[in-house]
Amino acid sequence: MRDVAIVEAPSVLGLRPTGVEELPEALLAAGLAEGLGAVRAGRVEPPAYDPERDPDSGVLNPDGIAAYSVALADAVSAVLDDGRFPVVLGGDCSVLLGNLLALRRRDRHGLLFLDGHTDFYQPSAEPAGEAASMELALATGRGPRVLADLEGRGPLVRDEDVVALGFRDSEESEAYGMQTLPSALHAMELDTVRDLGAAESARRAVGLLTGDGAGAGYWIHLDADVLDDAAMPAVDYRLPGGLTWQELETVLRTALSGGGAVGLDVAIFNPRLDPDGSLAERLTECLLRSFDGQG
Repeated sequence: MRDVAIVEAPSVLGLRPTGVEELPEALLAAGLAEGLGAVRAGRVEPPAYDPERDPDSGVLNPDGIAAYSVALADAVSAVLDDGRFPVVLGGDCSVLLGNLLALRRRDRHGLLFLDGHTDFYQPSAEPAGEAASMELALATGRGPRVLADLEGRGPLVRDEDVVALGFRDSEESEAYGMQTLPSALHAMELDTVRDLGAAESARRAVGLLTGDGAGAGYWIHLDADVLDDAAMPAVDYRLPGGLTWQELETVLRTALSGGGAVGLDVAIFNPRLDPDGSLAERLTECLLRSFDGQG
């Protein structure tokens, strides 16, 4: 079992205060820290939320997200400096920027991006200006400089060092005008995962992230909406289909085996849409089983 440290990152600066900010409390109440034998490495509180879209960048809370990303990167860096494995509990998907900034300060790293959406919008196409729909584009250096060039280190991850696995939003994204994924980025949409099987897809993803020139390991980003909508309805932007619980567990177990993974975040699960707590318990169980099965 890895030496895990949990960082709470309850930011909704890239979305709206809908309830995803309560994710850390829900998973901790379900026993995540105890099950992982994890230490609690602190909570990074976000600045005040501004509901007005910034006219210059076209993004909600750009300066707040930039400042928060630096603060979160500091917290994650401290965990890494202690030789521990950070598990960051969001919050919305914009927390990915702080996590990757912590890695970018150190070395070249990869990203396993597990999300029902590709989150590759530019502000001009994103209907509400939400950075939680842009974070993969921002992380690869595309978008307003205030978020795409944090600390002058952008891009935080190279296209060729990213594997996006399990997404299913292609038609919806095209309708809104989202830019297509770059050719160098490794895309494994849901149909591909189904054709290959979850185990083989995960093995290929890990191979791409740990091959020659791939850097010093990879971060795992888990958006709860990568799961089948019938299995995980407690998310804000729902789509039909998705991975089963078993498929997600298989992918995570494979990604966590060996020494390639250097950290993980969980985002978008909304406890307000889980009134009896059963989905928080199921998500926690999935995470614990995935860590327990690591090599």
